[in-house]
Amino acid sequence: MEDFSKYKIKEYKYWDIFIAQNQSYLGRCVIWCKREDALDLTDATDEETKELFSILSKLKNALSIVFQSDWFNYSFLGNSVRHLHCHFIPRYANLKILDGVKFEDKLYGKNWKSDVNFVISEELLIKIKSLLSNALK
Repeated sequence: MEDFSKYKIKEYKYWDIFIAQNQSYLGRCVIWCKREDALDLTDATDEETKELFSILSKLKNALSIVFQSDWFNYSFLGNSVRHLHCHFIPRYANLKILDGVKFEDKLYGKNWKSDVNFVISEELLIKIKSLLSNALK
């Protein structure tokens, strides 16, 4: 099993934020519920829900500052990983370039879809994580 701790952006009481390894949407994150038996969004307690909405607001603000995101999508899928988590997907009307890498949201204004072939270096992934981590302080 892979150790994802190096991708943790920030830890909260009920949730952790991780940078998604697939950055086909610049700044894409996963917000993971710490409670092991939480499977579905409707399983979230009042306290977890309150903290989640606070995290979403803070993360939205951080992405707006760091990468000037234009819109945000939130997905609670649970198809391949049966655990309560949120895919936080920033959306961009225009091309973004970071360290020479082009991030283009070709589906802006439509439903998001991961580009599984989009791969960035580990170094750039950690840089994106660090930028978001600093913005969330």
